[in-house]
Amino acid sequence: MRVIWLASGLFLAAGASAETLEWDTSTYSQEVTPCDIEASHGDDPYSVAPGVSQQDMDFASAMAACEAAVAADPGNPRLRYQLARVYGYSGQGEKAYPHREAAIAADYPQALFVNGYLHFLGINKARKDVCRAGSLFRRSAQYGRLAGQVGFTRYALDGAFEGCEVTIDPEELLVFLDAAEESNNGFYESMLIAMLKKEVAALEGENE
Repeated sequence: MRVIWLASGLFLAAGASAETLEWDTSTYSQEVTPCDIEASHGDDPYSVAPGVSQQDMDFASAMAACEAAVAADPGNPRLRYQLARVYGYSGQGEKAYPHREAAIAADYPQALFVNGYLHFLGINKARKDVCRAGSLFRRSAQYGRLAGQVGFTRYALDGAFEGCEVTIDPEELLVFLDAAEESNNGFYESMLIAMLKKEVAALEGENE
């Protein structure tokens, strides 16, 4: 019987398996819009244009472009995420909120991780909610988002989600880290992933 535990307590489960998800880009437009050109994130695996940093972003121009793009295609989670990004960077977290939630509801992987981070720290007008952050981090990791795979594992091992109904499965954590290792060849990132894998393996040994 394999051990799976919640941050709120340890329990045993048999037959469960680590779930990985595939993001389907065919459900919304992949056409490059002025919003993509003005506000794409460089780490977003599903962006359709080169990333623009906060420092290089023209907020007024990006806001106008993304507001127009979302008005024309409100069901596009990439555009909703990018409009939220512009609002957040320009100090308008309240206006970002409905677009953040729309992108989360659509399961957009980049939005899952970014909004998890905002809730984890309680910044940019996002309510501090570590438990929601844990769920969002994990979901982004299931979709293969590198930051989610590494970040969720690190925070989980640190006990950040203690008291939360967030599943923390050592086998799943190793699946996340194996995938992160395959998709990344950075020196420091590789060192961190190797360290985390050792910690998870030790956790599995303790629970056998």
